[in-house]
Amino acid sequence: MTTSDLPPYPPIDPTTFDLIIIGTGLPASLISAASSAAGKSVLHLDPNPFYGSHFSSLSVPDISSFLNSHSAPPFNTHDENLTLTTRPLFSDVEISNFAPEILDQHLRKFNLDLSGPRVLFCADKSIDLMLKSGASQYVEFKSVDASLVGDGDGKLWSVPDSRAAIFKDKTLSLLEKNQLMRFFKLVQGHLSNDESEESENGVKISAEDLESLFVEFLTKMKLPPKIKSIILYAIAMADYDQENMVVRKGLLKTKDGIDRLTLYIASVGRFQNALGALIYPIYGQGELAQAFCRRAAVKGCLYVLRMPVISLLKDEDSGSYKGVRLASGQDVFSQKLVLDPSFTVPGPLASAPCEQIQDSCQVLSLIDDKVKVARGICITKSSLKPDISNCLVFFPPRSLFPEQVTSIRVLQLSSNLAVCPLGMFVLYFSALCDEVNQGKKLLHAALNALMKLLVSGNAENSSTVQSEDTEHVEPTLLWSALYIQELTKGQFESVSSTPMPDGNLNYNDLLDATEKVLRFHIFVKFVSSINCSTHYHFTSLVLASLMCSPALGVLYFISWIVNMYVSKS
Repeated sequence: MTTSDLPPYPPIDPTTFDLIIIGTGLPASLISAASSAAGKSVLHLDPNPFYGSHFSSLSVPDISSFLNSHSAPPFNTHDENLTLTTRPLFSDVEISNFAPEILDQHLRKFNLDLSGPRVLFCADKSIDLMLKSGASQYVEFKSVDASLVGDGDGKLWSVPDSRAAIFKDKTLSLLEKNQLMRFFKLVQGHLSNDESEESENGVKISAEDLESLFVEFLTKMKLPPKIKSIILYAIAMADYDQENMVVRKGLLKTKDGIDRLTLYIASVGRFQNALGALIYPIYGQGELAQAFCRRAAVKGCLYVLRMPVISLLKDEDSGSYKGVRLASGQDVFSQKLVLDPSFTVPGPLASAPCEQIQDSCQVLSLIDDKVKVARGICITKSSLKPDISNCLVFFPPRSLFPEQVTSIRVLQLSSNLAVCPLGMFVLYFSALCDEVNQGKKLLHAALNALMKLLVSGNAENSSTVQSEDTEHVEPTLLWSALYIQELTKGQFESVSSTPMPDGNLNYNDLLDATEKVLRFHIFVKFVSSINCSTHYHFTSLVLASLMCSPALGVLYFISWIVNMYVSKS
C-alpha cells in the first residue's frame, strides 16, 4: 500500500477515556499533564498541526494564517448531535510586509508569540523551590536586560529599580533620587519582621494606608509625578490610569502595590546571568505548552494533531455529555471534556450534580468580559536602543495622547533568544481596551512613538527617512501584525473550557483558572478539603515548571499531583 492509499485519519484505540481535551494551549496542557499523572486516561486532540494553540510560537506564514483563520465568521458543523461552533477570537487583523525581499529568505526562522508580550519574574517563590530541588542547573532562559519608560516624542528613560540604578540615572534630580530611595526604604522597613525597627519617617505603613488607593499613598509620600508614574506602571505594572477617578478600573490598593514592588525589587539581580528583574524562555513562550504535552505523553496521554472535532455526543436518557464525533467519523467517549476557548456549545447540556463542589461549579471570569486585548507584533532591523538587545518598554496612561486610559507594554527580543534571525528584532505590543478603535489607536500610537526612536537612531540607513533615492536603502520596519483579541471566560462542568491568554505580563491568573479546572476534573472526591496551603504549593510548582528547563520542572509539579491523589483516595 502506498502512502496515498493510507486513510487521512487513522482510527483511535481505545475509544473510551476518562477525559478528552481539545486544544493544546497552556492551560489545557497543564490539565493534560496533571490528569495523566493522576492515573486518568486522557485523549488530547488539536485541529492544528502544531502544539500551543493560542499560546504557541509560530513562523511568519503560520502566525499570519492562524490570525486570519481565527478572525473568520463562526463555523458551524451540521450533525444530528450537539453541534460544535467555532467563534472568532481575533478581529481587525492588519498584516503588513514592508520588505518581502528581505523576509522571504527568513520566514521559517522566526518564533513569534501569539500571546505576547509575556515575561517571568526572577524572585517568584517557585524559583526558591527550583533552587532547593537542584533544578536550577537545568534552567534555560535569558534576561530581559532593561525596563524603560517611553513617551510620545520617542524618548526612553530607564526604570530606576535598584539602588545602583537610582544613583546612575542622569534623568533624575538629586531630590528625586533621595525621595525614591526613602520610599524604597519605607517599603523594606514595612516588610521587615522586626517590629521594633521603624522606617525613616518613624512609622510603619498603617493598616489604614494599606487599604487606601496606592496612588493616594504615593501622593501622601510626596513623590513627584514622574516617580509616581514609574512606580505605578513600570514596577507595580498597573493596567489602568490610577488617577482617573472617572474610569475607576483596576485601581490598586496600597497593600497590592507593595506586594508587586516587593516581587519586582527582589527579582533584580537575583541571578548572575539575569541583569534585571525579568526573564524569557529561549525559543519563545510556545515551548511551555509543548513541555507539558511531552510530559503528559510520557504518562500515557494519547496525542492526535490535525484532528478536528465535529460535534459532541449527548446521552439520550440523561441529556448529559458522553463523547465527541471526530472529522474521521469515529466516535470516542469520555466522562468529561475540556474545550479550547475557540469552541462554543450552542445547545443545552445537562451537568453532573456537584453538591460537594459548589464553589467550583461556576463560571470563571478572569476579567470584565467586555474588555479586549489589543496586540501587535513587529519585526525590525534595528534595536530601540543600540546597546540593549532585550528590553521591556512601558507607555503609562496619558503619555502618548490625553485619552489614553491604559498602560501600553512593549517587549523587544533579539536573536540571542532564538526568536528571530541575527540582525533582526521582534517587538510585542499589548494594551487593554474596551473596543476595537480604542485598541488600534493605542497600538498605532505606541508604534509611531517607537518608529521615531528607530528612525532617529538609524537615520543613515533607514528608508523611513524621506529622500529622493530610497532604492538601495533597507526599511527599519520589516513586518507587522496588529490585531484585537477577545478575552473569553473559562468555565468548568462536565464540558469545560479554558480561558484565552489575558492581558497580563505573567501567567498567575491563568494558572489560578487552571487550578480550579483541575480541582473539578481530578480531585472531585476531595475538592472541599483543598486548603490555602495546597493552593500555594500548586501555584509554586506550576510556576517552577514554567521557569525551569521544561521536563524537570514538570516532574515536581506532577509528583505533587500524584501524592495528593494517592493520599486522598
